[in-house]
Amino acid sequence: MTVDLAAAADFLAGNARLLDRRRFDLLFAGGGVEPVLAALEPYRNADGGYGWGLEPDLRSRTSQPGGALHAFEVFADVAPVTSGRAAELCDWLASVALPDGGLPFALPVPDPAACAPFWAGADSSRSSLQITAIVAVAAYRVAAVDPAVAAHPWLARATAFCLAAIEALGPTRHAMELAFAVQLLDAASVRLPPAAELLERVRAHVPADGLLHVAGGADDEFMRPLDFAPSPGGPARSLFVPQVIEAELERLAAEQQPDGGWPVSFDSYSPAATLEWRGHRTVQALLQLRADGVL
Repeated sequence: MTVDLAAAADFLAGNARLLDRRRFDLLFAGGGVEPVLAALEPYRNADGGYGWGLEPDLRSRTSQPGGALHAFEVFADVAPVTSGRAAELCDWLASVALPDGGLPFALPVPDPAACAPFWAGADSSRSSLQITAIVAVAAYRVAAVDPAVAAHPWLARATAFCLAAIEALGPTRHAMELAFAVQLLDAASVRLPPAAELLERVRAHVPADGLLHVAGGADDEFMRPLDFAPSPGGPARSLFVPQVIEAELERLAAEQQPDGGWPVSFDSYSPAATLEWRGHRTVQALLQLRADGVL
């Protein structure tokens, strides 16, 4: 497996938003933490949440759970440095969580221009396992180095909601919901034995090859093994034989395009999002390959 970091840097220079360029610089080129946090700051609102297109297909200025996910990604990038903004984000999430502890897929979007319809039309009165799980997963990565996030009541309540929702999952489940639920169980299992037990129960619903088509997505949009089990050494990796993970890593490395970036398999809803997703995907692909020892 070969990856061209110089080509990736060139791709990001010509196509990516400043935030992802700064992330790459920190993670792969010896850059500093402060420029990364400074690039994140313009997406932050006074309420402590994040909007303004930090989730590329949700261009709304409003603070949203989707924006929280990507903010936590950045806070995980800068580890072991911590930022008080992460705990403030937990405060905001606690303020918008529903009574059952879950997050709505999206909050009301008063400015829906260039937003994907699934964001703009989301039911803000109903908790979503999909978004709650993946936001909590990102928060757990930050919690590994930030005691304020690890001890925050929002994360405990969100996890409790997810465990109950996963236990109640029926035989039909959306691929993304299942993948993010597995990631949540993987992240929480170190602290919570019930999460490890639930992981064994959902094993039967995860195909051996890890491929589940995303209903409503593009024809070639699938959840893949690394979408279920991105963490090397995590219990979710036991869902797949080692050869499946090795093949996925080879496939991921081989996906680097002639322009140096990685493609995305889903449709975007604005020209800006199309560019921004490829920049984000490029950084995330490199992080995954490095975590698994390919870089």
